[in-house]
Amino acid sequence: METSDFECPTRDSRSPDREQRLDRLIERLPLGLPGKVRWLRRPSSRWLRIPAGVLLILGGFLSILPLFGIWMLPLGLVLLAEDAPPLQRLRDRLLDWVEQHRPHWFAHGSAEDRKLPAGRTGGPRSVEER
Repeated sequence: METSDFECPTRDSRSPDREQRLDRLIERLPLGLPGKVRWLRRPSSRWLRIPAGVLLILGGFLSILPLFGIWMLPLGLVLLAEDAPPLQRLRDRLLDWVEQHRPHWFAHGSAEDRKLPAGRTGGPRSVEER
């Protein structure tokens, strides 16, 4: 499918800057997730977005278990913020804070484009590196 199939239609309440920032963060998700998150953010996916957001938040609270992770909490909040104006304001303030303190998170490029420093594979360290 083309990328345009997953783009979110612009709502009156959304600013282009906010959408750009969210799109850049969504691109940083692991392979396979960006398209699914874009689909969930579409207005027609509300019936699935709300339960998915709640489940992701619950999974974020269970991050001590191997399958779950703390990354699920902000993703769930972003999905719920599509339908709850108070959460939209919270999301916007959080995006402002992240942009000030972690600007590299908004760098262009997908997860597959980001490279590790030379000599690193991302796996366990070799005997030479220890």
